[in-house]
Amino acid sequence: MGEKSKTSFNPQAEETRLKTLVSDILAEAKKQGADACEVGASLDEGLSASVRMGEVETVEFNLDQGFGITVYQGIRKGSASTSDSSKGAIVDTVKAACNIARYASEDPCAGLADADQMATELPELDLYHPWGIEPNDAVALASDCERAGRDASDKIINSDGASVSSHQGCRVYGNSHGFIGSSVSTRHSLSVVLIGQQHEEMQRDYWYTVARNASDMEPAVEVGRKAAQRTVNRLGGQQVETGRVPVLFAAEVASGLVSHLLGAISGSSLYRQSSFLLDHLGQQIFPDWLRIHEQPQLKQALGSASFDNDGLATRAKDFVSAGVLQRYILSTYSARKLGMESTANAGGVNNLFVSDNGGDQSALLKQMGTGLFVTELMGQGVNIVTGDYSRGAGGFWVENGVITHPVSEVTIAGNLKDMYRNIVAVGNDVDHRGNILTGSILVEEMALAGS
Repeated sequence: MGEKSKTSFNPQAEETRLKTLVSDILAEAKKQGADACEVGASLDEGLSASVRMGEVETVEFNLDQGFGITVYQGIRKGSASTSDSSKGAIVDTVKAACNIARYASEDPCAGLADADQMATELPELDLYHPWGIEPNDAVALASDCERAGRDASDKIINSDGASVSSHQGCRVYGNSHGFIGSSVSTRHSLSVVLIGQQHEEMQRDYWYTVARNASDMEPAVEVGRKAAQRTVNRLGGQQVETGRVPVLFAAEVASGLVSHLLGAISGSSLYRQSSFLLDHLGQQIFPDWLRIHEQPQLKQALGSASFDNDGLATRAKDFVSAGVLQRYILSTYSARKLGMESTANAGGVNNLFVSDNGGDQSALLKQMGTGLFVTELMGQGVNIVTGDYSRGAGGFWVENGVITHPVSEVTIAGNLKDMYRNIVAVGNDVDHRGNILTGSILVEEMALAGS
C-alpha cells in the first residue's frame, strides 16, 4: 500500500509559505494597534473515493486553506477567520478582529500564554507519509474491500459502500511572542459498511483501518472480511431480561467511556461548574491498579503533537495514577480561570493510554462469566454534569464466558462515578485507530433494560 507520492503537495514549500503568512499577519496586527495576536493556519489536501455494490459513487479532491486570527486589546479579545491569503483579505480580517476586540467585554483571563512558556524545541514526530494513490487505484482498492466482504458470506445481501481516503496537510501556529511552530502530517483510511439478512431480519455493521502511513493499514480484503463477520454475527439478535449484570465494553466502544472522563476533567467544564468530577483532584475515582497517561510525542501516532494550541511544548503526563485523579486537562485560559497552571493541553489530549490488567478479550469474557458484551452504543444519554449514563446498546449475551447469541434493543444505565470505581479489568486488546488507546473494559455491574 505504501507507494511513493505522486501529489503536487510540497510539504516544505507549504510549511514555509504558511509560516511567512503567519508572520505577515502578526506584523499586520501590530501595525493595526493590537497589543498581542495569535494565528492558526492550516492547509489540507486530499482524495477520497467510494464505491457501492461494485459501482463508483464518488471521487472527490479537496484543497482547503484557513486562517484563524485572534487579537488582544488589553484584556479584550476579538477573533476573525478567512480562507483568502491575499494581502487585502488579511488586512480586512485583522481589522475585523480588532474591531471585535474594541467592543468586547473585558476578561482578565484573556491573552497569550506567558512568553517564557513557549516551546523551544519541537521534535520531529515522523507524521508525514504521503501515499500518492491515484483515483483509479483508490476506486479499485475500495472495490476489492467491498467485494471481499460481499463474498465472505451468502448472508451479506447489500452494502452501504466502501471508501478510501488519503489526506495530507500542514498546520502552523504563531503568536506575537515570536513563537511559530508547524507540523506536516498525513492520514489515510479505508472503510466498508455491509448489510446482512437472515430470514426477515437485517443487520448492518462495518470495519475500518486508519494510519499515518498507508503501509500500516490493514489489507483491504481483511477489512472487508471483518466487516462481513461482524455483520453476520449480529443476525439472530434477541432481547434479554431486565436486571443488573456485568458489562464488557469492546475496545472500539470502550474509548467512549474514557472520553466522558476527559469531558469531565477538562478546564472548560470545571470553570463552568458543569462536571460530575468538580473538586475531585487528588481523589480516588478508579481502582488502585488503573493508570491513564498521555504520550503526545510518539512517532507516527495518530494523536501526536509537539506543541499545543497555545504554543506550549506537549509532555508526557499521568491524568490518573493508582486510580487517583492527578490533574485536570487545562489550556492557558482555563488554567487562569481556575487559578492553576496550564497542562499544555490547549486543543485536548494527545495519545491517551489506559493501563491493562486483564489479558485479551477472551480472557475478559471468561472473567465476566455471565453478562452483556457491548460492541455498539447508540444515543447521547450521557450527562457530564451529573455523571448519569443511559445508552442504547447492541452486542452479545455471554454465559459462562462463552458468547451464546446476539443482543439487540437493550439499554444500559448507571452513573459514571460508579462505573469508573467498579471497573474490574481492562484488556490488552488495544484499539490503535484513535487518540484514546484502550483495550476492552469490564464493569462489574450495570442496569440492563431489556424485555
